[in-house]
Amino acid sequence: MTTTTAPVPDRTRPLQRRDYHLTPEEVAHFDEHGYVILRDRIGGELLARLQAASTRWIADGHALEDEQDGNGDYNFATRPSGRVLFRINYLHDKQEPASLELLGSPEMLGIAESLAGPDFVPTYESLVFKNTGDGAPIDWHQDAVHPRSDRIFNVDVYLDASRKGAGSLRVAPGSQKQVVDVCQLQEEYGWDAPGVVQTELAPGDVLVHDVMLVHGSEATLANALRRTVYYEFRSAQQILTEGPWDGSFVDERLRLVSLGLDEWRRSHPDDDGFVWNVDPALAPVTGTDVEAELRVAHGVHSPGSYCSAGSVATRPNGRPV
Repeated sequence: MTTTTAPVPDRTRPLQRRDYHLTPEEVAHFDEHGYVILRDRIGGELLARLQAASTRWIADGHALEDEQDGNGDYNFATRPSGRVLFRINYLHDKQEPASLELLGSPEMLGIAESLAGPDFVPTYESLVFKNTGDGAPIDWHQDAVHPRSDRIFNVDVYLDASRKGAGSLRVAPGSQKQVVDVCQLQEEYGWDAPGVVQTELAPGDVLVHDVMLVHGSEATLANALRRTVYYEFRSAQQILTEGPWDGSFVDERLRLVSLGLDEWRRSHPDDDGFVWNVDPALAPVTGTDVEAELRVAHGVHSPGSYCSAGSVATRPNGRPV
């Protein structure tokens, strides 16, 4: 990727606290345990639109031929039952405005600003799901490993119920503070390591988790459909000083925030929205070709930690298989 310089934003600007921000107690819980659950964060018509959009995204992926992956937008795994679609990337260019509406919502951006500061950057957007009957496990892993100079986190919006005994996500509180030998964890404890919490979430609940939080879910025999929208956020300061992207990527990604705010206002013309406090030096100027701006390719990725052949390893995209 061509290096483009950009100003390092000012992180000393005070947060102008509003109702959509996380409470100090929620931020403290996130910092200590590596995650926080926000009940009923996304609801009403937006939740319904996201559920309908995800149904179409999944159908589009299933319509691909066996050798196709939609330019990498659709991720498949090989199960005993055959080729299974489990992840869809770059949601904003999939012809469903609900993903942009979610990005521009005060419920989403209030989380981002609370944890990453006013110069937050949305770095990933994906739908991860388990189809009805596809109860394959997601082994213990850390999404991305980094120097921990700043918070990097995922905001997970649940579109379906996730229950104990049905493969709901397990998290290891506090594990985000260091690189973990996830192979040893799996071999020594299986799914019942000391202190592990099995989460339960309802449609519209949000799980916010540090990208270094160890998490995973065991296999189930007859699970129901479970869909989760994942948005990752980082501060512009962290990206510009540590990578793996450059100033051009930051600018392109911040344009998505502007488009998301516009989409949210179209759907909520009578409501107060998110007040964007981005550093003026980083404020993006959107172009005229909106469709071209909806898909911002990553090019490179932060590696994650997962277990492969009995050893801790990293992989290019830092994402669970």
